[in-house]
Amino acid sequence: MSPAAPVIEFSGVGLTYPGPPPVPALQPCDLTIRRGEYVTVVGPSGSGKSTFLNIAGLLDAPTRGRYLLDGIDTGQLADADRTALRGRRIGFVFQSFHLLPHRSATENVLLAMVYNTRDRAGRAERAREALARVGLGHRADALPTRLSGGERQRVAIARALVARPSLLLCDEPTGNLDTATAGSVLALLDELHRDGMTLVVITHDPGVAARGERTVAIRDGVLTERVTA
Repeated sequence: MSPAAPVIEFSGVGLTYPGPPPVPALQPCDLTIRRGEYVTVVGPSGSGKSTFLNIAGLLDAPTRGRYLLDGIDTGQLADADRTALRGRRIGFVFQSFHLLPHRSATENVLLAMVYNTRDRAGRAERAREALARVGLGHRADALPTRLSGGERQRVAIARALVARPSLLLCDEPTGNLDTATAGSVLALLDELHRDGMTLVVITHDPGVAARGERTVAIRDGVLTERVTA
């Protein structure tokens, strides 16, 4: 069986912030993450994890190397095209949820479809389907202020999934949750992986890191890999 197509391809990708003096945040590295893989990223604070996330998520452009997302050379794109590609191909889940407090769960999920110019009439239905997919169909009209931490993170995951992205990037997705609630969110991520979603999860928690098939470790801007499963 041939290997799955790459979603992320780093070839000599690095980022140095201009000085003086210049600050190398991520040393040039090679990395391939294929469709359907579950990869975790670990490292101490200040190691370069956020830089890695920002490059992979098309929030920052590398200063060295070549980054292909789904085979598209992102370095050849204009800023507007990079933004549109990010909106269509990448879903983000953050530690702090980033939900609008005075908008319903459905309305928060709808925000992720701003770059989907097709099927405008069906967006609300897709948002509700995404909420049902994460077990919150019964809370579709609730405000975030009326939801638990775990429910808010599930809304955030639904928002990340609704545009049917190629890649789900999660930055400390359980960082603000108690142990039991974190377990339910991690179980949901496991389920998404079984359904074929490509997952990249950044974490400080060794237990969360161990759930991935592979772990990328970053220290002092240097990326290394090890197999965990």
